[in-house]
Amino acid sequence: MTRILIAEDEERIVAFVEKGLRDAGYTTVAVGNGRDAIALARDDSFDLMVLDLGLPGADGHEVIRQVRGRGDRLPIVVLTARTGVDDTVATLEGGADDHVPKPFRFEELLARIRLRLRDTSPESDPALGAGILEAAGLRLDLRERRVIAGSQSVELTSREFSLLETLMRHPGQVMTRAQLLSGAWGYDFDPNSNVVDVYVRYLRNKLPPDVIETVRGAGYRLRP
Repeated sequence: MTRILIAEDEERIVAFVEKGLRDAGYTTVAVGNGRDAIALARDDSFDLMVLDLGLPGADGHEVIRQVRGRGDRLPIVVLTARTGVDDTVATLEGGADDHVPKPFRFEELLARIRLRLRDTSPESDPALGAGILEAAGLRLDLRERRVIAGSQSVELTSREFSLLETLMRHPGQVMTRAQLLSGAWGYDFDPNSNVVDVYVRYLRNKLPPDVIETVRGAGYRLRP
């Protein structure tokens, strides 16, 4: 049974989310402050956390920092009323896996939760074999969330890893910004947003030169 930890201090939202998730077949545990969320996230029996940023005790950013700081790859879907691009980038760069703005429709939240659970399931894609992607001199280990360039290990954030994974699933193929947003973020951003360009720049600073090519007027591709 898939267990989801809900860290949210608004009782109305907790009741709404819990009912929907239970109707969808999930088991839920809810907490109303950041300290409890940090403590319960240590429990390996949870498969995903739904996290409000505005928690008392320790806010959502601190919860993410603590969870990621101890190497926990628990998928985190953030709920927040902060919808600016800078806030979104800061949340994802901090280690969250997805970002759902309030107010939200439950169907959208459920779709994103299912996407993140599928991403972390070793049974999710039989074509992956042992969970390794190789292209352009890079080796991506999906289970251990590691990247090897040549003989060097490269440290990537959660969002950088997801963007590189999307490119490596389509080596040599030109990917539009909209395709990269959909593949790496799991939901639609404004296609005119520069968030993809920002993260491509982050990746280029960490990977060997010319691994990611710009196709003017079209998007990006991983070097064939």
